[in-house]
Amino acid sequence: MAGAYGLLLENAEQLVLVCGRGEKYLLQEGAGRLPVLPHASLVVGRDGLIKAVGQADAIRSQFSGALFDRVIDCSGKCILPGLVDAHTHPVWAGDRVHEFAMKLAGASYMEIHEAGGGIHFTVEHTRNASEEELFNTLKHRLERMRLAGSTLVECKSGYGLNLETELKMLRVIERAKRSMDIGISSTYCGAHSVPKGKTATEATDDIINNHLPKLKELKLRGEIDVDNIDVFCEKGVFDVDSTRRILQAGKDMGLQINFHGDELHPMKSAELGAELGARAISHLEEASDEGITAMARAKCAAVLLPTTAYMLRLNQPQARKMLKEGVIVALGSDFNPNAYCFSMPMVMHLACVNMKMSMNEALAAATINAAYALGKSDTHGSIEPGKQGDVIVINSTRWEHLIYQFGGHQALIDYVIVRGKIVYKNEKCGIMSSY
Repeated sequence: MAGAYGLLLENAEQLVLVCGRGEKYLLQEGAGRLPVLPHASLVVGRDGLIKAVGQADAIRSQFSGALFDRVIDCSGKCILPGLVDAHTHPVWAGDRVHEFAMKLAGASYMEIHEAGGGIHFTVEHTRNASEEELFNTLKHRLERMRLAGSTLVECKSGYGLNLETELKMLRVIERAKRSMDIGISSTYCGAHSVPKGKTATEATDDIINNHLPKLKELKLRGEIDVDNIDVFCEKGVFDVDSTRRILQAGKDMGLQINFHGDELHPMKSAELGAELGARAISHLEEASDEGITAMARAKCAAVLLPTTAYMLRLNQPQARKMLKEGVIVALGSDFNPNAYCFSMPMVMHLACVNMKMSMNEALAAATINAAYALGKSDTHGSIEPGKQGDVIVINSTRWEHLIYQFGGHQALIDYVIVRGKIVYKNEKCGIMSSY
């Protein structure tokens, strides 16, 4: 096939497609047996889209007359889809390292919250931070996520709790979306906590009457384009009725529902999300059996966050039950001041060890299913012709090393590629040829 193309990755020992037939998500059976091609090559066009994937000999023959801007020999290595982090809070100032000692001494999340720590501590520092400061820290955090293989990241606001600061956070996310080589799905999370001096009802009214109309106006003006709406549905924060009002108002203006539910207490959030047609619900450590069944029926993704359950010593989400019941299980890092983790390989490892997922299930949850949770599985989450050329190359003959090597991604990942562009190259890996 003559012509000029952007990138050829050739001779990989294994190439993990994740999906081979255009699936939008994988349930338990599909996630359990991912398609893997041995001795395979991949072609990405100059437009950043995947043009062909197949056996190395067949690709070499098919593109014998083609020119490539870059060729990478992946002999002895594996190619996987770029990882998708379906839940992060990466825009904030004021870390909470001091609270880690309190947690280790036995203080609960809500005890710290009620003592003026937790979200409110970060809110105060974020309100006082400049937009430039917030952008620079977000850029640094996204770069660290990318080094660990994430090529699409969901980014929430939520440490403002007033309109001015929430908009400041969303502008920062928008700037990163437009200027960085990483995919971003942006989420308005103004209902992350009840602001000091307000009741939950007053905060709900403010969001519906002031925040959301302003977001709609800014979207129409092309200034801020938000994808999802989020609420922290929790005892002592936003109850089910307030959560329903906010999520429905967001849905009415075209936002995908993607919210925190059933984390610390059973709130029937899973049932609520299924009722409202939510795209995804996160946490779900305390989800009921009825809620799990309802989510499966509604094709509402469960974004499980093993870092949070691990760090807060919570009950683990019932991943095995969800998979058995037919829920679309996705994963996220929940990066935030309370769960400081940039690495989806570590998240997958924790999901396997603590939530009893298989490595195949964890990879599906961190690729195609996480992309589905963000409404982007038609373009991301698998290696298929027509999809975006987001891939990672690891220096191993078996792809499972990405999960097996707990905390080892720094030495393991050779390349991170977004839309066919090499955005990270491990300096210790082999020489790259240019044509």
